[in-house]
Amino acid sequence: MPQTKALISIENVVASASINQTVDLNQITRSFSDVEYHPDQFPGLVFRLKVPKTATLIFSSGKMVCTGAKSEEQAIKAVKTVVQKLRKGSIDIRNEPIIDIQNIVASASLGGKVHLEEAARQLPKSMYEPEQFPGLIHRMADPKTVILLFASGKLVCTGAKKETEVYRAVNNLHVTLEQKGLMIYA
Repeated sequence: MPQTKALISIENVVASASINQTVDLNQITRSFSDVEYHPDQFPGLVFRLKVPKTATLIFSSGKMVCTGAKSEEQAIKAVKTVVQKLRKGSIDIRNEPIIDIQNIVASASLGGKVHLEEAARQLPKSMYEPEQFPGLIHRMADPKTVILLFASGKLVCTGAKKETEVYRAVNNLHVTLEQKGLMIYA
């Protein structure tokens, strides 16, 4: 077991959603003064919420992408809040949104330094080219994630679809680094 527990922080949860109907983005722009819509630059409309602090892209197809949430729960709440606000603003939305978590990005600190050169040799599916990028890129098969690991013991985990996968990926890597004697504690 690792000497210290990794401190993990969820930084961003990306969710996709669909209401299975088309929506009139110009009508939303007329009903909500604070949305951003520049169809000449981007086909989606940006609907920002203060709580939870998120940005939801809405497309005329009825598809949505929500970013900025700090948990799965927040991402789901944000999409439902946007739909609720649209309905209150007299936008005809007949269906409940179908929401899928697409990606969770988390940062963590392992509480010690890491021998990256040696880790690159010992960890399968790892790449370390310090001239190009200062971190080791580790592709974990289970859970399917990509971890960017730095010599400081800090890391970024991406690709998880559930928060539990983030915790499992970071913990698995930490245990493996410990077992292989790749962690350095001051």
